[in-house]
Amino acid sequence: MTEDLSIHHRPITTLFGDPSSRDWNRYRLTPEQIEFYEADGYLAGIRILTDEQIEILRSELDQLADPANPGNRLFYEYHLNESTDPAQTLFHALGAWRIATGFHDLLWHPAFVVPAAQLIGGPVRFWHDQIFYKPARHGGVVAWHQDYSYWTRTRPMAHLSCWIGLDDSTRANGCVHYVPGSHRWHLLPITGLADDMNSIQTVLTDEQKEKFKPVAIEVKKGEASFHHPLMVHGSFENKTDRSRRATVINVFRDGVISDSDASPLAGVPAIPAGEKMQGQFFPLLYDPSAIL
Repeated sequence: MTEDLSIHHRPITTLFGDPSSRDWNRYRLTPEQIEFYEADGYLAGIRILTDEQIEILRSELDQLADPANPGNRLFYEYHLNESTDPAQTLFHALGAWRIATGFHDLLWHPAFVVPAAQLIGGPVRFWHDQIFYKPARHGGVVAWHQDYSYWTRTRPMAHLSCWIGLDDSTRANGCVHYVPGSHRWHLLPITGLADDMNSIQTVLTDEQKEKFKPVAIEVKKGEASFHHPLMVHGSFENKTDRSRRATVINVFRDGVISDSDASPLAGVPAIPAGEKMQGQFFPLLYDPSAIL
């Protein structure tokens, strides 16, 4: 039986370097980058992975995309195709960190946790990861949405998402689009994740519709974009002859508490409302004060 890697709250390989190293300042964002994030709600083009690391994660993703993989029982969610349109395919799964060592150790990668701590304003605690895989020629859409609309079982809203490309991500193959400034909007209702790109228009005010001016975020493989939990974002279909693969790491600032008595993720024990989010499935990834 596949070991559940969530019991390990530190890297278990050296894929992302020596975790005891203190030479982490080279990963810090500049004041200008932080200012851009605060103004627009996102920051793109941050190099996270080397070519070697990309190849290992791609290999692991190929295994995880096989529904016969015995470790797949550990996913919180597993959708071979989240689209209801049989002509389009969107593979989407949550929980790869529990199954594959590369996806597990990526969470502690200093190239991720150092800028994450700067943007989130404190120690970084893990929420959950995601894999998005759009196959060649018929890869489906990820409809416009705000991440926090799916996360209201926690408070305060001190979350952050990091989208990491495992392939070059372009307009043609369905790169992420952000709506700059939408992180200052109120929380919108959920209107669906994998089919109608225009469904969000039904819940926008006239003012929001006027400001709905998406920006395509084209990044090279191994580069990442960070975004605010209220950032409206989505991605169109993959029309190219190559797949578009990505992983997303979602985190929150240490100290966030549960706002629900229900299970926070499928198969995860409930954390009573009012209690701190922590434990086996929500490890502390990085505390800046411990590095100084």
